[in-house]
Amino acid sequence: MKLSEIKQALSQVNSIQFLLPDGEPVPAHFHITEVGRIDKHFIDCGGTIRKEAVIDFQLFTATDYDHRLSAQKLNSIIELSEAQLDLEDLEIEVEHQADTIGKYGLTFDGQYFQLTAKQTDCLAKDKCGIPQEKPRIRLSTLGVQQDISCEPGSGCC
Repeated sequence: MKLSEIKQALSQVNSIQFLLPDGEPVPAHFHITEVGRIDKHFIDCGGTIRKEAVIDFQLFTATDYDHRLSAQKLNSIIELSEAQLDLEDLEIEVEHQADTIGKYGLTFDGQYFQLTAKQTDCLAKDKCGIPQEKPRIRLSTLGVQQDISCEPGSGCC
């Protein structure tokens, strides 16, 4: 989800609810403690220099159980961040702490903001020697026709 997409989604709801990847809700008294831009400048295992940038939301749950962040308030935080930090319309990454800080993608289903699992990947598969995965097929479906059967002694098996 890009920054422009969350602003559009916020205009459609009155209250905000985030769901963890397992479907469990983030407690309603969460805070968005940071909105920022994270730039990553790195070299992959194949020697290619790369740059990535994301908008970072830090989702924090404290013990102030009466706290509720409205859609309008979050939208005003985003607008202030855009103005002060000169943010571009980049993908959003959400940081949320359970046992340790996790980084998640973000989607919206019309009612809930869903934190989505992120995966690592090799960016230089053609250069670092990782073999491509072979497609998995069911042997039972290879060249088998339903109307053909082997009779004992026919030599077809």
